[in-house]
Order: sequence, then C-alpha cells, then structure tokens
Amino acid sequence: MADIPTPEVLERVARICGTAVKEALPVLGGFTEAARCIAILADGRTCFVKAATSDATAGWLRREHRIYAGVKARFLARMLGWDDDSARPVLVLEDLSRAPWPPPWTREPIRRLQATLNEVAATPPPEGLPRLEDQRAELAGWSSVAGNPGPFLSLGLCTPAWLDSVLPTFLAAERIVVLDGPDLVHMDVRSDNVCFPEDRVVLVDWNWASRGNGRVDLAFWAPSLLAEGGPPPEEICPGPPELAATVAGFFAARAGLPAGEVPLRVRTVQKVQLRTALPWAARSMGLPAPDGTAQGGSTGDTKKKEEWIF
Repeated sequence: MADIPTPEVLERVARICGTAVKEALPVLGGFTEAARCIAILADGRTCFVKAATSDATAGWLRREHRIYAGVKARFLARMLGWDDDSARPVLVLEDLSRAPWPPPWTREPIRRLQATLNEVAATPPPEGLPRLEDQRAELAGWSSVAGNPGPFLSLGLCTPAWLDSVLPTFLAAERIVVLDGPDLVHMDVRSDNVCFPEDRVVLVDWNWASRGNGRVDLAFWAPSLLAEGGPPPEEICPGPPELAATVAGFFAARAGLPAGEVPLRVRTVQKVQLRTALPWAARSMGLPAPDGTAQGGSTGDTKKKEEWIF
C-alpha cells in the first residue's frame, strides 16, 4: 500500500477541484512508489489522487500525464486536474475504485480487453513518448542472465545444463524481436491496471507508456493472465515466438534479484510471471521444457482448454 499524499498535496488537490478535501482514504494494491489516495471532497465528490514522492516518480507521473493530456479515448480514466510545481507533480483522475477489477477472469472480459488493446495500439501516440526500440537493452533480459546467471538459477526453475542449452536461442530471439512500430503501447498490462466500469474498459498506470510494437502489450499480459486462471499465453499472443522469449527474459533477469530498489512484492509478482513465461518461451521456440523443481503454481485453473479458444 502506497503512502497517503501529504496535507500540502491535498491542499493542491483542493485547489484543482475547487473544494476542500474532507478525507483521504488509502489505496490498496498496486506497485507504484507514488503517494495515492481516494480523496473525498467537501461537496461529496470523490477522486483518485497520485502524487510524486521522488525524482523518479515525478518523471513517471509526467509521462503518464502526457498520455492523459494528449490522448482522448474511452480506455483512459477521465483526468480531473494536473498540477506540476516543477518538483513533485500531482495527477487527479476519476475515482474507479468501485468499478469491477479482475481477477477472476472469464471469456467476456478477456475478449473486451483484447479488443481494447487493439484500440490502444491503433491510437496515435502523443509526441515525446520514448520508443520501445530505444529500450531494447533494458528489455534484453537474457543478456543479463548470460552475464550473471546466479540469481535466475537460484529460483529453481531450471538446471544450469538446461540454461546453457537454450541460452543461445533466447539471446538470438531477443536480438531480432520487433520492438519498433507506430503503436501506442501501455507496457504494464496486468489485472491491477485494468478495470471494467459499466460499458468501458479502462487501463490505468501509464507511466511506462511508449511508442512501438503494440503486440508487446499482449505478450506481457499473457503470463499474468494464466496465473490468474485464464487461458495459456499462446491463446492471447500466438506469435511471433521472439516475443515470448523476450518476455521470459525480462522476468528472468529480475525475479531472482534481491528486492533492493523495488519492493519485495514486485519480485514476487515477477516470479509468478516467470513461472508461466519461461515454459511458454520454450514451447514457442521449440525448446525442451524447463527442468527445474520449482515449476507449477501458475498454470491456471482446471477449465478445459477449449473453453478458452477465442
């Protein structure tokens, strides 16, 4: 749970909204280090407040504001206000806390989110967003694993022999994966970043938004979906195989690291993602399945596979 914004921030919210903040309620879930709350205003309205707490969160919040200011679409929360004092900006959005948030997942919300991600990809990105291609080194997790395999191997998902046998293929895949493109890319599609208010599908937390290949959103969503009872990743992102390898590498390079700069719960989520993404990458690339002792725990529910055909 993130910290509640300070009284000074709540005074800025009051100026944005034109009335005092009566109460600030903590927000559960999510992984941002920004301060957040549901603000109850004196006139009875409510809103969601997100405030920077560091230089890093200030930069992320400015990127997020670039989306709200430059894109008009139903898949965005309504922006109620923005205040940037050049140090710690504050973003005020509509309150979506009472909307349905997954999980559980069923076929209909999965279809709706797939359609929405197609809309996201088809939306012209606002000026100033970073290019995914320029982030290739950051996404190339297998290169990091090759240089320091210890943290990854400590997870018990595979043996050193298996890693040695598949690493050349994974390294080649992440070198040729297509990241560049004209699409708007969210880059952090998970259940805690999507809700279904009435007839809308809304994506939140746009602080990693980029310009590139829109299929990257499907590829990064797919492993978490299976972990929450959804279909296999192949049903959501059937190709190309280089995307599966790149997603697995991204989590492989991070899941075994100490918490350090990120909260421990982030490492936990990365491990869950990797337990699904690693065998998916192996299947996609025609490689042997991982031979570790820590597989499982993220294989979805017992629904028959045909129920998930889209």
